This record gives sequence, structure tokens and C-alpha cells, in this order.
Amino acid sequence: MEKILSVAIPSYNSANYMRKCIESLLCGGDKIDIMVIDDGSKDTTLEIAKEYEAKYPGIVRAIHQENKGHGGAVMTGIKNAIAPYFKVVDSDDWVDEKSLHKIMQLLDGFLKMENPIDLLIANYVYDKVGSKHKKVIRYTNALPTDKVITWDDAGHFKKGQYILMHSAIYRTQVLKDSKLELPEHTFYVDNLFVYVPLPYVKRMYYTNTNLYHYFIGRDDQSVQESVMISRIDQQIKVNKLLVDSVDLRKIENKHLKKYMYNYAEIITIISTILLIKSGTKENAEKKAALWKWLKENHLYMYKKIRNGVFGPALKLPGKFGRSVQISLYNAAQKIFGFN
Repeated sequence: MEKILSVAIPSYNSANYMRKCIESLLCGGDKIDIMVIDDGSKDTTLEIAKEYEAKYPGIVRAIHQENKGHGGAVMTGIKNAIAPYFKVVDSDDWVDEKSLHKIMQLLDGFLKMENPIDLLIANYVYDKVGSKHKKVIRYTNALPTDKVITWDDAGHFKKGQYILMHSAIYRTQVLKDSKLELPEHTFYVDNLFVYVPLPYVKRMYYTNTNLYHYFIGRDDQSVQESVMISRIDQQIKVNKLLVDSVDLRKIENKHLKKYMYNYAEIITIISTILLIKSGTKENAEKKAALWKWLKENHLYMYKKIRNGVFGPALKLPGKFGRSVQISLYNAAQKIFGFN
């Protein structure tokens, strides 16, 4: 049976939780291609992947590689994808089975169109340990529901309401056409994954269904604040690559340009506040270096961000300024549910 959706599951030492992820995708049946990419794990991740491959031949594939990090595993997934649509599901996350049924039906319909959809967007859920209320990121205010749309139909995306890897299913060819390259041994590359191909997206579709469950709760998770600060050099690297990747002045569609600017802005703000919040002299110097780089290489972006919503807070000097900046960041944490 012809495949509709290839799903890459980047897996590194994921033995304790990866089964839930794989099991949630199996309802896609023969039309789904599940690639469990063992990224040089030191536990039984590969053995579990091979177990599912043997049990579900033609549906699950176990792919082993030397350790390349999350970005390297995603790139391996793209290169090995055999279906016209592609999604990443991290090994500690999972999907809602009823929603996946709906998604598969939609994708099947898209393939019958003369011009298939380039990007399918669905909701995602912050499944945070200990939280009674699971925050759902929806796009009903920004995108028309259940219809083929272009960037001209896009409305206002609120701060924190971004199309993330969790909500995106790309047409595989769009990812290839964009010449997406994710750096190896680097965290936070999911921002590049969803951002770089956007100018190649001409036709979109948003469905108001809660597909992806984004688990937050492991102490070593990459989005934990202390972990992000310890890996701040990787955050800065991704920040720079993201700003470098697209010259927003050349984006003709005003809706797309505004969305991409807002995304680049929030990534830069997160880098800046994490550097401030760490409280070290070394990171204060890194913050100054980041903004110097932005000014020297992307003056347009530098001026836009400095004069944007967060600009005034970033300009406040001394301890008072840092306290205001950190307060803004803490408020964003509560509103958006990350970290």
C-alpha cells in the first residue's frame, strides 16, 4: 500500500519511554511509515526499535546511526522518508490516535489534489507533569479552519502562538526544496526545521484538532531552563543560523514576512533573557556579542527588534532593567507553558 506519511522518531537513550510514542502512531496502519532513528544510544533503544520493526514489518523501520544529535537524526529521517508528507515526533512525546486518523484522511485527500498542500497545521498540547490544566496551542484566531489557505489568509498570531515542529506536517518535497540543513550535535534545531522552509510554503491547511502531546517533565529535558542556560552556546548558534537563513527584506508576502520576523524576534529575546538570567559575567559578554553580531550583520533585524514590543525592556540599564526583563520572561513562561 502506498505510504502517505513518514514519521521520524529521533531516539537517544529513549528505552524508558519510546514505546508510548511508537504505539500512538501504529493506528496509521499500512499508510504510515514510522522511522525509529537510533542516534547511537547506549541503552536498549535500538533493540526496542528492532522489536517493533519485526512485529510491524513494512510499517516500522529501525534505523541506526552514530550519534549526530537531534538535528542529525531529523536529517536522516528526511533523507530516508518514502512518503509525500513528513513529521517529526520526539521519542518522549506522542500523538492522539483519533486525531491521527483525521490527519491521515486529510493527507490522503491532499494527494488527490492537482496542487497538494505544502503544510498541514494542527494543535499541540503542553503535557506538563503536575499540571492539572493541559495548555493547548490553537490557531483558530490566526488561521481559517478546515480549508485550503495561503499566507494572504493568515491573520494575527499572538506572541507565543507559533507554528512549531509539534504542530507542523510538511510536504516532504518542500523540505528538500528549501535545502534545509540542520547542524549536528546541536539542540534547539526544531526552530530551524519549522522556520527555514516557510518561504516555500504556498498552500496551507489548518485543522482544529489536538494531535501532538508535547511532554514536559524530565529533569534533563532540553527545554528545562537550567539545561537551556547550560547549553546557551547551542541556543545562540541556532539563533544566528535562523536569522542568517532568510533575508526577510526579500519576502514579498507581508503576512509571511511579519510572521517570520516575530518568530526570529522571540528566539532572539529568549537567548537574551537566558543570558541575563544566568547572572554570570561570561554570559553578559555573550549577550553583548550576540547583539553586536546582529547589528553588524543584520542591521534591519537589529533595529526592528530594538524598536519592537520587547525593545524598551531590553534597553533598561542596571539591576532594575534586568529584573524587568526577567519578569517579562517569567510571565511568558506562565502564559506559553514552556520550560
